[in-house]
Amino acid sequence: MNIDEQVELLMQGTEYGDDDLKKAMTAELRERLLMAQKEGRPLRVYCGYDPTSTDLHLGHTITMRKLRQFQDLGHEVTFLIGNYTALVGDPSDKNKARPILTQEQVAANAATYADQAFRVLDRAKTKVRYNGEWLSALSLVDLIRLGQNFTVQQFLARDNFASRLEKGEPIFLHETFYALMQGYDAAAMQTDVQVGGTDQLFNIIVAGRKLQEALGQKPLVGVICGILPGTDGIQRMSKSTGNVIPINTNADDMYGKVMSIPDAAMGTYYRLVTRFGPHEIDAIEKSLASGTLHPRDAKMKLALEIVSIFHGDEAAHAAQENFVRTFQQRETPAEMEEYSLKSGQTVLDVLVDAGLAESKSKARALIDQKGVRLDGETLDRGDAPFPHAGVLQVGKRRFVRVK
Repeated sequence: MNIDEQVELLMQGTEYGDDDLKKAMTAELRERLLMAQKEGRPLRVYCGYDPTSTDLHLGHTITMRKLRQFQDLGHEVTFLIGNYTALVGDPSDKNKARPILTQEQVAANAATYADQAFRVLDRAKTKVRYNGEWLSALSLVDLIRLGQNFTVQQFLARDNFASRLEKGEPIFLHETFYALMQGYDAAAMQTDVQVGGTDQLFNIIVAGRKLQEALGQKPLVGVICGILPGTDGIQRMSKSTGNVIPINTNADDMYGKVMSIPDAAMGTYYRLVTRFGPHEIDAIEKSLASGTLHPRDAKMKLALEIVSIFHGDEAAHAAQENFVRTFQQRETPAEMEEYSLKSGQTVLDVLVDAGLAESKSKARALIDQKGVRLDGETLDRGDAPFPHAGVLQVGKRRFVRVK
């Protein structure tokens, strides 16, 4: 790729909320790429991840996909685990203070992060670091000197802080430390480019750049990625809303969840979580607009691509065949889990014991909703003895072969 093509790819899916800022970051990125080419050295690129939970979902991988693009272009990528920033908690996208995690909780969560990230990143080309490496060495005097570069007004002007202030809700002093700590990460690693989501705009563009400049470094380029909507196509993907596509789920489930997103969200998914370039995505969207490509086929192409990233081509094609067989041809999947029927079990017993319902009350609700079938026949009595061996289906995508 020439420099213009690289810039186009690397700025794909970015959002700044301000056209002038986006133009400025685009120009600075082009300048850095030209400089790296001239000096014969890779750019130092990083993104930080606070291990506040154990499992990642597709929304977390947007920035990883951007890091992978930098890797493929030959640049040096650091996957930074925020084992110290996680102790404070990022207030950027929250309307209240995050709960404070213990070091033990952070360490347990961090243990799972890198391995999950390597399903997107090139393991051999990725540096994994922990920001406790330098943040733990800061003294109180150091923190005061970092804080001298900012005003209280700068923090209170942030949308989430301003909203809380207006409502009379508390803003804790420790929450203002987070931006200082993340800004110091950039300076400690002498970063050229920092990748992050739109919720990190202040931390990257204001805190990171300002601290680097104060410490005599050239301010970084912020590559700010858009936020992925969940399977509802509207709200941000989040475990709290239940609209997530976990990256640790199996290929069939991942394929089915991608196929469930609204058509209107496809363009965002194509830009943020696939390996397709800008021109390929433009061609797909033009075909959709002209009617030469059916939305169902575009979504199947999207689902196949996403599952291939996390499970490989073979598993992705098998998931697609299962989906077509199950939902388009109304057949059962070729492979499914098996369950051995025990003497005297009722329908409710089997649903719970086979893991198709969390409790008997939830199993009854499924039956009342006509969502339980045995060999295609709806079961309407939970307290009845389980009729016979066969394929037990719950909802649209859950099957168990009862023996």
